Amino acid sequence: MPGPHPTDLRDGGAVRTRRAGDVRRPCASVPGVHRHRAAPAHRPGPHRARCVRRTSAAPGPAGWGTLAPVPAPSTPPPAVGSVEEHLLRVAGGDQDAFVHVYDTLSPVVHGTALAVLRDPHHAAEVTQEVMVEVWRTAARFEPAKGSARTWAATLAHRRAVDRVRSVQAQRRRDQAALDADVPRPYDEVAEEAEGNLEAARVRHCLGGLTDTQRTAVELAYYGGLSYREVAARLDAALPTVKSRIRDGLLRLRDCLGVVA
Repeated sequence: MPGPHPTDLRDGGAVRTRRAGDVRRPCASVPGVHRHRAAPAHRPGPHRARCVRRTSAAPGPAGWGTLAPVPAPSTPPPAVGSVEEHLLRVAGGDQDAFVHVYDTLSPVVHGTALAVLRDPHHAAEVTQEVMVEVWRTAARFEPAKGSARTWAATLAHRRAVDRVRSVQAQRRRDQAALDADVPRPYDEVAEEAEGNLEAARVRHCLGGLTDTQRTAVELAYYGGLSYREVAARLDAALPTVKSRIRDGLLRLRDCLGVVA
């Protein structure tokens, strides 16, 4: 016998597929929803009809609503009497408010600087510099980005790091200057040899002077006598002795190659 043929039944827009042996049980019809009954599995015996839900298409952009803008979160104003509130008043030039800011933030600044520098004197100087900067740049403080203590500690840390770099650079310059001033080690042999050569040159050049010139020069520079004492020793006039010494020195300078 020929096999069973499917038969389509329609009930109020719903589609139902029936085979031989299926139970005639129409699927419920829901407005706006299309249903059809899936084919049964291949097994003997009666089969229960199954309904597969098929939803209608999603509405298009024309059916969408308009999104309302989300307002940005507002920053609450600083509490009255807080250091942040006084710092904002300092930005407006309130000197009395700066007294409260200084008393509140200077311990924070000093502690941060001391932790970096490890020197009380440098930390005290950095504290004064930072508090002056707080007074001058109070208008840059933004409560939405952090507390006044955090802002002051950040300024102190930056200034302390700059001080460390400055001190290290100064120490390197001082050490370089000390290294450049270190005298050369004394070489006794070399110094003696050089002195002997100079003495030999001087003796050679003295030999080129006249007897009167050489005697006057030797008495004045090797004997340590003054012009008058040399004149008395040689029983000569003082102008004559001066002329002999001057002429002798000029000839020695030319012989030794000394540039005037």
